[in-house]
Amino acid sequence: MFFAVVIFAFVAAAVIAAGIRIVPQGMTMVIERLGKYRRTLESGINIIIPFFDRPRTVSWDMPSLTEETKRRRTTCWIDLREQVYDYPKQSVITKDNVTVSIDALLYFQINNAADACYEVANLTKAIEMLTQTTLRNVVGKLTLDECLTSRDEINTQLCTILDEATDRWGVKVNRVEIKDIEVPESIRIQMEKQMTAEREKRAAILTAEGMKQSKILEAEGFQESEVKKADGEKQAAILRAEGEAAATKARAEAEAKAIEYVRSQFKNEAAYADYLKAIRYIDAQKEIFSGKDVKTIFMPYGTEKALGGIGSLSELVRQG
Repeated sequence: MFFAVVIFAFVAAAVIAAGIRIVPQGMTMVIERLGKYRRTLESGINIIIPFFDRPRTVSWDMPSLTEETKRRRTTCWIDLREQVYDYPKQSVITKDNVTVSIDALLYFQINNAADACYEVANLTKAIEMLTQTTLRNVVGKLTLDECLTSRDEINTQLCTILDEATDRWGVKVNRVEIKDIEVPESIRIQMEKQMTAEREKRAAILTAEGMKQSKILEAEGFQESEVKKADGEKQAAILRAEGEAAATKARAEAEAKAIEYVRSQFKNEAAYADYLKAIRYIDAQKEIFSGKDVKTIFMPYGTEKALGGIGSLSELVRQG
């Protein structure tokens, strides 16, 4: 009787232990009852019916393992944390028919464990194949230069396409990163030569642009200098003309005042006219005698009258 009680207690404890499932944080387990999906366990202590409820086992290929026999892992635990898969390099042909090797990283997270188990037979293998085909399609639309300079664009396109395709598998693709792009050695040498030629071309263009700007600045400086010089000469000419005009005006005004004063000293117009003739005669004589090669002097007609006018002027002065 005692042994029967012990056996019964042991069996009861085993049954109770089989009905308790402790799920760690960040993990989950899919439970089937008699082969049909029942529920997905949450983190913590969960109670199931022994012998009727059983965890669903999955067999997924793990890309991080290199040997084919070790890649497949069978487990009943499903990791809900974000996972990163480093897929092996694959050859892709670009739009301009250049074969490149691309190494990509995929970051994804399982949101629905039931869909990950029932909607696809091998989740990780399916994601890997989908990533490879999508990468070929995206890169095949770009040239080699675009592939090397548009990694962010490739990452965005891959992430969008993969996220839409894996949504029905209960997977959320967070991001895709192109880790490395390798080009053939011959293409790499040609690219280096092309970059060297481009640098030399840019250097020549910059040198030519510098010389062009220098010539332009020199011409603009010369033009500005000539304009300022012309403006200076113009202003100087204007000032000289204004000065000469003012001087001429002043002389004319002084002469007019002198003439008016002299005129007021004569009693009649005839004497005043003789005086003017005499003054003009004297000025003419000064110009004649100022010449260097003057040999003969001709006295114009009417000189005696002018001299008489001078005598009258002298008399007028003495009387005054």
